[in-house]
Amino acid sequence: MAKKKKAKKAHNKKNGVASVDEHVLDRLYLVIDSRKGADPETSYTARLFSRGRQQIAKKLGEEAVEALIEGIRGDKPKLVGESADMLYHLLTLWAATNVKPQAVWAELARREGLSGIAEKASRKR
Repeated sequence: MAKKKKAKKAHNKKNGVASVDEHVLDRLYLVIDSRKGADPETSYTARLFSRGRQQIAKKLGEEAVEALIEGIRGDKPKLVGESADMLYHLLTLWAATNVKPQAVWAELARREGLSGIAEKASRKR
């Protein structure tokens, strides 16, 4: 019989404890979003926000290329690190444009079970 893994508890804005269903990306988004207006001298995220959406998007593109390169090379540890960087910058871009992770999760859920070909064809209508 397999043992159940204990969920890690994390802080959120409501009661200081995350629900067991809360994903690390949701928690990271909250931290990123909380850095809006913070001091760019003490927070990398605040520095990104102070530079604007174009610079955040540019940084996301750079991280995506780095992840792509490591994926082609097949270096799993480096791909993991670059993937984490890419996700962080994607969440930062979402926060800069007020896109909530739940909206993306809902869109992914809507597409779940659909053929990628059929889903893409439905966008052309």
